[in-house]
Amino acid sequence: MIKRDRQIFFDKQTGEVLAVVDGDIVFGEVRETTIDEAFEKYEKLKGRVRETVGYLKYSYEYLLEDFLNAASYRVNPETLELEFSYPDPNEPEPQEPVYQKPLSEQFEETKQAIAELTLLLTTTMTGGM
Repeated sequence: MIKRDRQIFFDKQTGEVLAVVDGDIVFGEVRETTIDEAFEKYEKLKGRVRETVGYLKYSYEYLLEDFLNAASYRVNPETLELEFSYPDPNEPEPQEPVYQKPLSEQFEETKQAIAELTLLLTTTMTGGM
């Protein structure tokens, strides 16, 4: 299996994503773009002072569904966590982005909470046995 990485370059002050660089697959091998190459290749990185640009690296599969379904995303400059804005299916016109935790993480947290509540309810109904 080929392992690809996703590199995210962002403005440290605002969290705006400047470039997303996925590992290239060349003849069955993954070729990672170096940070130096990214600063030379991508317009939004050219001429930037490197100290003003943050960098995150994840496996390509990490939050893949969120990347595919989001209208936009950013890096929270305080927590350095990815935040996503999703399109509202009830609004035909694009809206101002509202950033939140990835839906995939929210879903997993909800599943965990339901499991814990189910266990608590079962324990309570059986008298703690």
